[in-house]
Amino acid sequence: QVQVIESGGGLAQAGGSLSLSCAPKRRAFSRYAMAWFRQAPGKGREFVAALDWSAEYSHYVDSVKGRFTVSRDNAKNTMYLQMSDLKPDDTATYYCALGDMYARTYDTLSRPENYNYWGQGTQVIVSS
Repeated sequence: QVQVIESGGGLAQAGGSLSLSCAPKRRAFSRYAMAWFRQAPGKGREFVAALDWSAEYSHYVDSVKGRFTVSRDNAKNTMYLQMSDLKPDDTATYYCALGDMYARTYDTLSRPENYNYWGQGTQVIVSS
């Protein structure tokens, strides 16, 4: 069992920035693909960004390209989602996910059912 802890959510103004972090307890995730998903109230879970297990391939949903950056630091056993130029439509609960897989394609890495471990979610609210 892997416990995943997320942090960094909060309130931001439109155009502002936030950085989310995700770290598993007592387990390194260098062997896992990682991703961020988000879910707004009343809506389904949406793929946001992902890195393959080697961090050589990244994918983003079109709406966040150029604004969000996903990264990982294996030495710190932590992954990040750096968000800039935030928009009200970015308001959602954000979830970190880890997957035991070596896939590198958008089709596979963007599907939530392919991930094994999930964080509890952290809320991001962007006001205008």
